[in-house]
Amino acid sequence: MIPTKTSVTRQLRLFHCNPFLLLLLSLFFVYLVPATSYSEAAQVVASANSGNDSEQPLEVRYKRAMKHWRYVLTTYVDEQGRTNFHALAKDIEPLEYVVSVIEVVSPSATPQLFPSKEDVLAFYINTYNALAMYGVIERGIPDGFTNFFSRASFFKLRDVVIGGEVTNLYDFENDVIRPLDEPRVHFALNCMVKDCPRLPQEPFYAHNLDSVLESLTTAFFANPKHFYLDSKHKRAYVSEILDFYTEDFVESGKSRDLPQYINRYLESEIPSHYKVRFIDYDWRINSTDTVGVSK
Repeated sequence: MIPTKTSVTRQLRLFHCNPFLLLLLSLFFVYLVPATSYSEAAQVVASANSGNDSEQPLEVRYKRAMKHWRYVLTTYVDEQGRTNFHALAKDIEPLEYVVSVIEVVSPSATPQLFPSKEDVLAFYINTYNALAMYGVIERGIPDGFTNFFSRASFFKLRDVVIGGEVTNLYDFENDVIRPLDEPRVHFALNCMVKDCPRLPQEPFYAHNLDSVLESLTTAFFANPKHFYLDSKHKRAYVSEILDFYTEDFVESGKSRDLPQYINRYLESEIPSHYKVRFIDYDWRINSTDTVGVSK
């Protein structure tokens, strides 16, 4: 998918930076950093196929990976969606297994494992969330991605492997997931920071995906952290997620039309004369251990 000019502009707001800086940073990595990422990624794929487990059918390995992913979520994610990254880092093998299987399966590489569009989307959501979680630990559990360079480094310039293909979280979301035209996915994808939607304690499954996405979207707008009305100033405040991806929610791509979408999930509609404003995004890591994390 080739994004429109409007789409590109909104996506770059994720980095809160002039696009020229992103270009400079990209050129730096292309020309000054040793070109080893692709070969290293290929080695990772090869290592995932080595050992006794690689002798098992991919279907068996994928089912095992889902069990490991469920273990990680139920053990290290609390009811508020926060992750105990430090405890998880000491018990990293289950998540490493999930990542190793993601490296060799995908709807394009192994279509037999994903017979329905629900299977595909559930895989994509679980994959994004697992790779983001693993990336936080891989980066030494930083306090957050609170500036342009840390966000660009984590989302755009950190290679991940999905089904044998090298990509990054930014391109995976924008070029693979968003074209599926399911706006509720934005209330399920989790990049492990505080203003992401709540991370469920269960994986996403095809059989109940629609009802789960509907429930998560309703819960998102019921949380004053993500949405509230200011009757004094006649404003509707909503998460910047809806600013980053406005065109996914309303055909016009205009923020003033966002109430058309939001109202579907509210008991009382936003008054028509209210102006839409966006809540500044909190890019600090959403960890159960907040000691030493500065705002």
